[in-house]
Amino acid sequence: MFTNQLKEKIARLKEELRAVIVAHNYQRPEVQDIADFVGDSLELSRQCTEVDAETIVFCGVRFMAETAAILNPDRTVMLSEGNAGCPLVDMINIDELRGWRQRYPGASVVCYINSSAEIKAESDVCCTSANSDKVVNSVTNDDIIFIPDQNLGVYIATKTKKRLILYPGFCYVHHRLKPEQVKLAKQLHPEAQLLVHPECQPEVIALAEAALSTSQILRYVKASSHNSFIIGTEEGILHRLRLENPDKSFYLISNSQICNDMKKTTLETIVQTMELRQNIVTVPEEVRLKAKQAVDRMLAVSYQIKATELAK
Repeated sequence: MFTNQLKEKIARLKEELRAVIVAHNYQRPEVQDIADFVGDSLELSRQCTEVDAETIVFCGVRFMAETAAILNPDRTVMLSEGNAGCPLVDMINIDELRGWRQRYPGASVVCYINSSAEIKAESDVCCTSANSDKVVNSVTNDDIIFIPDQNLGVYIATKTKKRLILYPGFCYVHHRLKPEQVKLAKQLHPEAQLLVHPECQPEVIALAEAALSTSQILRYVKASSHNSFIIGTEEGILHRLRLENPDKSFYLISNSQICNDMKKTTLETIVQTMELRQNIVTVPEEVRLKAKQAVDRMLAVSYQIKATELAK
């Protein structure tokens, strides 16, 4: 089926299902283009609570659709590709987390949004890469178990006086970027600024102008007087960067910056999911309520930050 036919079919199915389509910044360009909203985990978490729709079609990976289901129990949440998961999420299970809680009984658990609903339910508060340092600093406890991304935890540790106990998980897309690759990219593009994701290893972050979430990278580039940038996160973000900044140039550190699970979603899988009413993501109510507390605490911190910024 041709692209235009797929787009027409998606538009028709949206009306039938009274659906909204949201897509993560790492999705394929054509998927981002048909979405009603494109953003990072925090932006999409917020957006899903504010939309007027009966169905949420989530173009991302499973934990993101679970978060939408946690916050929208009265809506149908469909994952655009049923097999789209996240290897980082799979690096920790509930028994391991409970074991860490027993080992550090006085510590609070701050859980990266890249985690399952079950892990969120066992945590005190969630965070994203955009608000992680603010969330950590909002916790009253001085000892914090941070799960599951160790590199993000190392980065947060530079921005807090809290004692972080780091679980050894990682995002393979960011973790495999090496300082040698960064130095080569800088040699090839000496005029470019380097912007990386805080899931990168600290040796890579040390070479960058800034470590930023995807939404922060987008805002930084738009506001910058620089004309060229080396980007150290999943390559899907280049689509929005180029759309929003047609006069600027963008380069990747490496051609390995691809999340295979993010790329599983296609226009065809979206049509199939909507047409067959499949890949519906649900969270057991007992788990949902506990997980929602952790997500709500995160959103409260984010809304407070936003209110403070608007008041300035």
